[in-house]
Amino acid sequence: MAGATNDLGERVAIVTGGSGGIGQAVCRRLIESGARVVCQYHRGESQVAALQEQLGTDAARLRPLQADLSQSRSIEPLVERVLAEEGRIDALVHGAAATDDTLLLRVDPDRLRRQLALNLEAGILLSRAVLPAMLKRRRGRIVMISSVVAALGNPGQTVYATAKAGLEGFVRSLAREVGRKGITVNCVAPGLIDTNMSGAMPAELRARALENIALGRPGTAPEVAAAIAFLCSDDAAYITGTVLQVNGGMYM
Repeated sequence: MAGATNDLGERVAIVTGGSGGIGQAVCRRLIESGARVVCQYHRGESQVAALQEQLGTDAARLRPLQADLSQSRSIEPLVERVLAEEGRIDALVHGAAATDDTLLLRVDPDRLRRQLALNLEAGILLSRAVLPAMLKRRRGRIVMISSVVAALGNPGQTVYATAKAGLEGFVRSLAREVGRKGITVNCVAPGLIDTNMSGAMPAELRARALENIALGRPGTAPEVAAAIAFLCSDDAAYITGTVLQVNGGMYM
């Protein structure tokens, strides 16, 4: 990708939700910047295989790992395996997420708990699991992928917005806990991004969303990935506890 710099040379990053549109773009961008990437996915095996093919000779820098992060017991074994195979963890990018849009009165409690487990709890537990390795090296980058919905709210997404807002509060608090140890903790909050998920939006809702975007267009997954790669780099060493909005002016 034009503009990518090799400032992550030989660093190891875990990217969760790596089979999604944004996740694939993040994996690609970090690899182009010199990192070795562990790509967690749940059901997107074919998407990860396609990503490996697209990477060509760089595919050796991508290590796919399957895990269901909505099950908390899967998190520590995932991190332990990465440490055993790679010997270090320099960055965590948590992008695994799921939406189950429905009005609050229709929310099923079991589905609610599953959403919170993946969208919020997994990010907290992953951070806890990678921290010892980062503290040992006195360096680390943790980036949570939130959403503009956390700031704006959206009918039918009460649970999703709650989880994403929770991630933003978590980031601010953890940044204060570990800042003096050389670890930064930040959020990237995408707006309307051209992915399979946004492509499923009804045309009327999509048109209404576009009306509220100052730049007049949806964003792209590589644009989100560029922001995340920046926060993982040395160039962002003095940025922590921040929510970086990548939304084209949908929210200011």
